[in-house]
Amino acid sequence: MSRKKGSTKRLVLKKRDRSRISKGQSIPRTADQYFAKPEKFKNTWNSVITAIGKMRHEKMSLTRAAKEAGISRDTVLHWGRPAIQKRSNGKYVTKPHDNLLRVMMIPGERGSREIAIRGSRQASMLGEYWNAVHHYLATGDASQLKQFKGKSIKDADGIEMPLTTDTKELNRLGSAGVLSFESLYARSA
Repeated sequence: MSRKKGSTKRLVLKKRDRSRISKGQSIPRTADQYFAKPEKFKNTWNSVITAIGKMRHEKMSLTRAAKEAGISRDTVLHWGRPAIQKRSNGKYVTKPHDNLLRVMMIPGERGSREIAIRGSRQASMLGEYWNAVHHYLATGDASQLKQFKGKSIKDADGIEMPLTTDTKELNRLGSAGVLSFESLYARSA
């Protein structure tokens, strides 16, 4: 009986220790939570999102995607767990969609700006929109922009952000040099 009490005590201590260690180390769900994190965490988080994207879209293994993103496999598993599942054969694959936070760029009246969005579907839509904008600015062909007319992206706080399809506005922003295609994902400074 005393053995069980001791075991229970150790278990409680472990729980307490675990909560102390993980305090402040939670998955960001809002822009405020993301931007409140240290730069090191934001860089890690962005690498995890990159690795998950490589697994999902380039059909890479977890190990290879993590290596290409510059982080460990365990880090991807720890932070990206909601987007990853383990198959019966022991291999890890991404779920078809996830609800992880991503900080991405979106064109607006004053140029590109960062917004936090939730989920791979929103991220894919924004990526496709950027491809259409880039195609238009490079070729003058606005046909790909038509599918985004009247559409918007919902940010992590639930605010609708309209996708600009007005060619005059896009020409103005492109001529001003404020639409950068270096990276769709925001840079953590």
